Amino acid sequence: MRPLLAVLLSASLLSGCADQPVDPSGTWINQAAIDAAIEGGKLREALLAYGPNLEWRIQPQRQLATYSNGFEHGEGQLRDEDANRWRVDFYADYHESLSLSDGELLQAASETWPEQRFSPPTTSAAVDMPLGRSFEQALYRAYLGGHWTIRQGLGTGALVLFQPDGRVEGLPGAERYALCLAGDCAAMNGEFDSIWLQLGEQGQAWLFERDDRQLSIFEAINRAQSDEMPDYHKGELRWRLERMTR
Repeated sequence: MRPLLAVLLSASLLSGCADQPVDPSGTWINQAAIDAAIEGGKLREALLAYGPNLEWRIQPQRQLATYSNGFEHGEGQLRDEDANRWRVDFYADYHESLSLSDGELLQAASETWPEQRFSPPTTSAAVDMPLGRSFEQALYRAYLGGHWTIRQGLGTGALVLFQPDGRVEGLPGAERYALCLAGDCAAMNGEFDSIWLQLGEQGQAWLFERDDRQLSIFEAINRAQSDEMPDYHKGELRWRLERMTR
């Protein structure tokens, strides 16, 4: 009898544990969008196909959930629905539904967006890291990481390193970079992807094309009038880089 009671007790305890909600605390990034981007094609298209949200930060102790889509941040009240399911209430009676499944945070499909999936970043996010930075650094590491060599343009033969924190080494006239993920810069670039290159306080937008082994950076020619929003089109090739290693 005692062995049978022990088995029943163990089963009961395991069942009880299975019903307990999993803590969703922390930062979650849209890894599917990153994976799609590094496979090739246009960066913005990959982000839109698997986004538009790129990062969530969940704080159950404060009943807060915030998201970043690469341009805007949204903050809502986190509400428990049932085990492993939550609702995030935003202003104007707008809400999102979140759940946990197989180690992923799922944002349910809605009338506006398809289902989106988020994973914990491989590099732990600092407590004071700005919202959206974890996704950005993971994207930069995967998309532009490794050793690049300038094959055409100023500085031919030089080694170029794009760091996850936005620093760039070896590209003449630049010490910082940022990829356009969403917002005004995307509207200005139309069908093109863009990168911001900066030296000191001076910087400008460039258009680029990338596959796994090659990165081509072009001048951004503005065809808009002075009183209109910039409308950038691909100009002269400035650099062509080849990736040697990841």
